[in-house]
Amino acid sequence: MNIKNVTVAGSGVLGAQIALQAAYHGFRVTVYDINEEVLDKAKATFERIANAYRKDLQASEEAITAAFSRLDTTTDLAASVKDADLLIEAIPENPAVKTAFYQQLGAVAPAKTIFATNTSTLLPSMFAAATGRPEQFLALHFANEIWKHNTAEIMGHAGTDKAVFDTVVAFAKDIGMLALPLHKEQPAYILNSLLVPFLSAASTLWANGVADPETIDKTWMAATGAPVGPFATLDIVGITTAYNINKMAADAAPDPVKLKIVALLKAMIDEGKLGVASGEGFYKYPDPAYKALDFLK
Repeated sequence: MNIKNVTVAGSGVLGAQIALQAAYHGFRVTVYDINEEVLDKAKATFERIANAYRKDLQASEEAITAAFSRLDTTTDLAASVKDADLLIEAIPENPAVKTAFYQQLGAVAPAKTIFATNTSTLLPSMFAAATGRPEQFLALHFANEIWKHNTAEIMGHAGTDKAVFDTVVAFAKDIGMLALPLHKEQPAYILNSLLVPFLSAASTLWANGVADPETIDKTWMAATGAPVGPFATLDIVGITTAYNINKMAADAAPDPVKLKIVALLKAMIDEGKLGVASGEGFYKYPDPAYKALDFLK
């Protein structure tokens, strides 16, 4: 199997990054989303990511221009996948939304197209039947700021074809990722199996009034030498994503602390504090307090 044409469904924080990363590494990429307004925001996001490539990767103008030339956007799902060898889904972490999307997608995608979900917390087996091609379906999970934090966790389900799995591992390497194959399904993969309990512990301290977010971040940074703390990490991940993950956990097993975390995050979203993407979350951007030289003084 040879991947040349890639479709990314969803142009949010990670969708936009995945799309530009693939285009930068020579793949023809089409980004699908539900309306032009959302895609216009994505185009602005592409420009911000390109600036990060210039700074972090010393990318040349020629390379960035070439990447943009390989990048298209559309609101037409069928048109977005008509030539796709691989579709990477990066839509909201909502099982019902994902199931409905895969049912629509399976009806219009060519038989050759491999489907990969970038879900952070859900298992590919939950959606395999809905795709109509379970043997060509698996998870491909990226960390935020993928041009720097270049992990790609590849996780099949029991029915994933090994050749498909190996093709996606090779694709991950071809776009500059450290490919991390998982041998079995694991909720939250490797990264989030480690990260989510960490962020949950920090959020619990905050919700219980033990300490404020800056103090919690200072504690972690000073004691471990980490460049950021858990609340800076939540800003990078996105407050909406954190809200969705906590809301699912609270719906599954309600407890007072989890419900309070959900309420606190919802209040931030209502105020437009979505994290780095909106310019403010727990910190204000582009110059968050935790990057100040005296933050740990």
